[in-house]
This record gives sequence, C-alpha cells and structure tokens, in this order.
Amino acid sequence: MSLLHQENQPELDDAARGESLTRGTSHVVWASIAATVIVSVAIALYIIAGQKPPVATGEVVSVWAHPMHTVTPAFDAGGAPVPQDSFDQVLVFTRVRLHNQSKGPLFLHQILTNLTLADGIHSSYAAETSQYDRVFLAYPDLAAWHESSLSPELTLEPGQSTEGTFVSAFRLSKEQWDARKGLNYSFSFRYQPVVTLTPKVAVTEH
Repeated sequence: MSLLHQENQPELDDAARGESLTRGTSHVVWASIAATVIVSVAIALYIIAGQKPPVATGEVVSVWAHPMHTVTPAFDAGGAPVPQDSFDQVLVFTRVRLHNQSKGPLFLHQILTNLTLADGIHSSYAAETSQYDRVFLAYPDLAAWHESSLSPELTLEPGQSTEGTFVSAFRLSKEQWDARKGLNYSFSFRYQPVVTLTPKVAVTEH
C-alpha cells in the first residue's frame, strides 16, 4: 500500500526541480559569504591584537632652515693654494621631544632628515653633537638660535623623555628647498623598528 502510494505520487517537473535547486544553491552562497566575513574579521582581529605600539613616541617642536651659498677656501691648512668650489646648501635645524614608552632602554644610533623633492626623497644624517656646536662657531650670525643639542647616539631609559636640537645639511638651492613636497624624520633605535615623525609646525627661516 505504501509502495503503491509512492509510485502514484506526481513527479516534479524540470521547472520545480530548478526552483528547488536554486533555493539550495542560494543557501550555500549565503553560508559561504557569512563564513568569509567571519574569517576576515577573525584575521583582522588577530593582526590588530598582534601589533605592538611603537617603542618611542615623539613630537617635532620646531623646524627652521638656513639657506646659504658656500665658497670653499682658496688655500689649504698649510697655506698652499687649492681650487675653490662653490655650492648652495640648506642647513635644517630641528628640535624634537622623544619619550621611551617601552619596558627596556632604547639606544638611538641614527637620525635621518627626509626631504621629498620633485625627483624623489633626499635624506641627510643628523650631525653629531660636536659638529652641531661647530656650525655656530663657523657662522656666528646663527648664534642667537643655538639651543641644547640632541645626540644622534643617546640612550633613553624606560619612561625617560628628552628634548634637543639637531642639524642636517642638504646640497640644494633655496628655490629647491622652497619647492619641497614633504619633510619627515626617521629615528633608528638598535634592534627596534624605525620611528618616523612628521612635523605639524610651520618651517621658518633664519
């Protein structure tokens, strides 16, 4: 009886089978989309949770530049005549504040001033403290802006903050300097990622 009943059931036509198949496929598609979204969110949360804050924070306090035309001496230290050379350069003085927010000491070993020009990025190392001081001896007209220096090689203890000024030099004209497209600074600490600071203050000239 049961068997005869099954045999007498009307068969689904092709349209009905297609509709049933479409409904089943729709469920699979939505399930796949939901699974993809869940996996993407999980990966994003994992990446965010694994990211560590920078070992140091900082702020560019002030930036000022001194464009100049330089002519080398016509005589060497022994008094013998030497060919003279002349070129344009810009001295960039930057005062920054750094703070060690890590749990260990930080060893700064290099500061780069990065200038973006029409032809790309030009970088210049910050001068050592002794060279920084000699700049003001060589150019007495800059003495009024002589501030405490920041050594490119210093140690910051956990929780310690420091502030100081450094100078970098670029061989370019005032016109090239004025046409710059960007300016930032790279602070390289030993065994740590580079910390980059972009000034939010206006750049002045002296």
